Amino acid sequence: MITLGVEEEYLLLDPVTCLPVPLGEQVRAAAGLETVVDDREVQSELLQAQVEVATPVCTDLDEVGGHLLRLRHAVGAAAERSGCRIAACATAPFRESAPVPVTEQARYIAMRTQAPQLVAEQLVNGMHIHAAVPDRETGVAVLNRVRVWLPTLVAMSANSPLWDGHDTGFASWRTVIFGRWAVSGPPPRFTDAADHEHRIRRLLDSGVITDTGQLYWQARLSDRYPTVEIRCPDVQLRADSSVMFAGIVRALIATAIREEKAGAPVPECPPELLQAANWHAARHGLSGLLIDPEGRSCRAGDLLAVFMDRLAPALDEAGDTREVTSLLHRLLQEGTSADRQRQVLADDGTAALAELLATETVAP
Repeated sequence: MITLGVEEEYLLLDPVTCLPVPLGEQVRAAAGLETVVDDREVQSELLQAQVEVATPVCTDLDEVGGHLLRLRHAVGAAAERSGCRIAACATAPFRESAPVPVTEQARYIAMRTQAPQLVAEQLVNGMHIHAAVPDRETGVAVLNRVRVWLPTLVAMSANSPLWDGHDTGFASWRTVIFGRWAVSGPPPRFTDAADHEHRIRRLLDSGVITDTGQLYWQARLSDRYPTVEIRCPDVQLRADSSVMFAGIVRALIATAIREEKAGAPVPECPPELLQAANWHAARHGLSGLLIDPEGRSCRAGDLLAVFMDRLAPALDEAGDTREVTSLLHRLLQEGTSADRQRQVLADDGTAALAELLATETVAP
């Protein structure tokens, strides 16, 4: 059984104006006093209007869901005691003209010096899913096989349509913002683990990035854990949606490992086509046509059917089929969280949007 860990980033918003508030350290400290929260589970983020949570290592989806709800409730309660609310949206829907202060850590201060405007606009929140792999050679093989499916995950997870008080027209504006960093987007294909390490060393030696934490590829090997880390999903408005993506990612990794062991051909996709498919997924979410791993335009529902058929044996093996398919059915019926955000803002205004973000973030 492939073990999992999930990290989620949340915004801290004013309950009335929906503007980001720089209370990250205060909320993190207050959450750390909760008896149900370990100090390492609630962490600082780049900007002071954000906090990050990290689950322990989990073996099944019930564990993932239980930990995420526990952490969301603990951080949510700490935020309310501090005069704000947490929101699991992947971009700040509104911003003030003055930038949110950077968290006072040496690495974050150095990033502000390196790219001040990008840091000022980094009010974006993702969901990172760690899935265990036996070694780095296998991890690189997994990256080569899952990269072609990352645009599909981007489309499914879209939860960031709003920016500066208006609809961007993109379902995942976070994907566009993150794509401006020097090393970002879908990862390249690597020959093997040695090639992977050599190319990362060249990036570090160039000085363009200062540490491996600035490898903002949408999938990468973790330096801290023996895992592949899938980073492309927007943070999910509801915890059970996060559970769905944890199950899908585990099945995707398991399928890649099985295909690698069987000697199946590695999917080929030219980098320019994969980048275009990623942009297209961020633009449309599930509301239009998508680009499949072979570069063909197809309906979103048809591509998801092919994707899930591919993952079906791994979902069955993990015992995740019923939960994942039920949540996927809801996604196809209701649309993405991006669809919900833009509809609520258009129909009922800022106050209703703020209420949606706050209540859904801690919904069971």
